[in-house]
Amino acid sequence: MLTRAQSREIDRRATADFHIPSILLMENASRGVADAATEELLSLTGRPSGAILILCGGGNNGGDGLAAARHLHNRHNAIQIGLTLDPAKYRGDALINWNIIQAMHLPTFPATPHSLASIRADLIIDAIFGTGLTQPPRDPFPALVNAIEATKIPILAVDLPSGLDCDTGQPLGPTIRARRTVTFVAGKTGFAAPIAAPYIGRVTVADIGCPTELLDSAGISG
Repeated sequence: MLTRAQSREIDRRATADFHIPSILLMENASRGVADAATEELLSLTGRPSGAILILCGGGNNGGDGLAAARHLHNRHNAIQIGLTLDPAKYRGDALINWNIIQAMHLPTFPATPHSLASIRADLIIDAIFGTGLTQPPRDPFPALVNAIEATKIPILAVDLPSGLDCDTGQPLGPTIRARRTVTFVAGKTGFAAPIAAPYIGRVTVADIGCPTELLDSAGISG
């Protein structure tokens, strides 16, 4: 299993030492999310496509969500993208995917407790916060969690449920409760904590193309 620091180091070395572009890692991660979402829709509705709300924050986690939106749109899902930040703040790979979904004219809206109250979807994808979260999220995140829970829509989390500490598995305040979590490269150390179980649900490890040598050299298993 990976700590927060190990996750960052593996990403860094995949790019620096093995010359894998970071945008390719994000693309592979997003395909893993799209595959898991398709499986969840089949389980929930009996159909491989449906209505999906993707909640995107900043950084790589939000970028993963934006890229997954593109793949899921191409698989004939009805996509809505709820943004929890001003998209002008996107940088790097996340900005690239933001520009792509704009060019595709995928529907986006500011995610607020009010806007989420009227959402109708078969599945929510949580791509708000990733492994970098170490402090309780600021407002309006707690109200967003309450609004998401009130919808009663099943949730698929990207890498780990937003609000959960990667290393300890402790909720850092109000935290998303996922039906399933798609995590990347290997499980996260916090997943082993009993307190994390109600938040992470079923865990799937997605291969994003990091060389196995990186895991072997660190003595890490999935």
